[in-house]
Amino acid sequence: MKLPWHTCAWRMAVMIALPFAWLVAHQADAAEAWETVSPPDNGEALVNPGMGWTLHFYSNFIENYGSKLEPSDTLDDWPGLAVIYLRVPWSFLEPKEGEFNWSLFDTPAQRWIAKGKRIAIRVSCSESWWRHATPKWVQDAGAKGLDFEFGKGPRPGGPLWDPDYLDPVFLEKLDHFLAALARRYDGNRNVAFIDVGSFGMWGEGHTGFSSRLDETQTLAVVKRHVELHLKHFKHTLLCISDDVAGPSKPGRRFPAMDYALAQGVTMRDDSILVQPPPNSWYHAEMAQEFWPRLPVILEHEHYGGSKARKAWSGDLLLKSVADYHASYMSIHWWPREELEENRETIARINRRLGYRIQLKEIRWPGEIKLGEPFVVETAWANAGVAPCYDGGFWALTVKDEKGGIVSVQVDEGFDVKNLKVGTPEQPPVEKLQSRFTVAFRHEEAGGTHAPPTRPGSYDVFVSLGQRDGTPLIAMPLPFPDGQRRYKVGEIRVK
Repeated sequence: MKLPWHTCAWRMAVMIALPFAWLVAHQADAAEAWETVSPPDNGEALVNPGMGWTLHFYSNFIENYGSKLEPSDTLDDWPGLAVIYLRVPWSFLEPKEGEFNWSLFDTPAQRWIAKGKRIAIRVSCSESWWRHATPKWVQDAGAKGLDFEFGKGPRPGGPLWDPDYLDPVFLEKLDHFLAALARRYDGNRNVAFIDVGSFGMWGEGHTGFSSRLDETQTLAVVKRHVELHLKHFKHTLLCISDDVAGPSKPGRRFPAMDYALAQGVTMRDDSILVQPPPNSWYHAEMAQEFWPRLPVILEHEHYGGSKARKAWSGDLLLKSVADYHASYMSIHWWPREELEENRETIARINRRLGYRIQLKEIRWPGEIKLGEPFVVETAWANAGVAPCYDGGFWALTVKDEKGGIVSVQVDEGFDVKNLKVGTPEQPPVEKLQSRFTVAFRHEEAGGTHAPPTRPGSYDVFVSLGQRDGTPLIAMPLPFPDGQRRYKVGEIRVK
């Protein structure tokens, strides 16, 4: 058969770059005239829906950490960057009741949306650096709360203020704000997830530094605030910090997190590598309740602070991804400094974070007839740590020499979300036989082929995506066409 490259120079380059196994496997089975390809994983970072690196553009402080990036700088050199995280106090978005500063979100968001990336949002009501994280007009309207000193708890006349998170006035104003937020962002395809961030210090669901609620009070608040978010966000993934269970309290089952999971709210752990080993994280066991159903989100400590406390370790960061079966990992520092000092760690994480769908082998007849069914055999694996939650279906696309699409065939009987995860060396492999027909022949219409197709030699491409053949999922394969289809060889149509 003809290999999917057409000049000597390009062929030589590929022979040097790819393992010899690819070249040996990519040949016709002469006895049965079948084409067989066993493509290697090319090791590339993949940007896919529902997974990836998450840049803290705003990290409570508006200046952290996107402020040093030029408006034209979308951090294209960070491999696997998929989401821009916008975490701000409520008062920055609604400085006056009913008057909204949406440009705070939409300005940076549009820079990355233009590059095919998504955003994520947290809006907090309590901060360690500013008294009026909850807008002052909420307090002026009669919402109750208490003064506190950061780290020392409640103190009359303290410089900071925590709302009473169950106060009816506070909840009424928060309800109105969430309704406005949801009108813009619920069901918005450019939004990856939204935090239930309206409770606790920095929106993390803990009050040990502030009002110091007990477990019973915390559970009541979690239920009410989750309920309020679910009222408005019916289509976009919601998540909540694991710290509502206690920041350093290990275990698998906690009433607050059990309640969130029962409502379809996933978990995020904001506390990876805050402390040196052996206390690098506490809730990997908790994540086992979530990851089989929902994507788990990890946020490592501010990189500089983690290094200063000797808590940082690239090996441990990679281990956290595996232990939690994480789909998202944060970029929680000045991004290029973190990138420059952790390139190898980032590359290793990219080969495991979220899902990584591999085509282990594909086998198809070298020659087919118009209107007659044929079988394509494939073998698939997920080398990531998490399922492909939204799923996808594989498509065989046939193109002519000009790149025009001649035929699209989709196997709806196989959904990649069902691929099991395993070790990177031996992910479980699922083998499949798909039955396709290029140009169905209508005998009663005089033998018309639908769609009209001419015999000839064509290029064969593989993709993963929607039921209609629209590619959505990048794969670690060579020879992409720029639209998430990958050339695997050729086929002759008689």
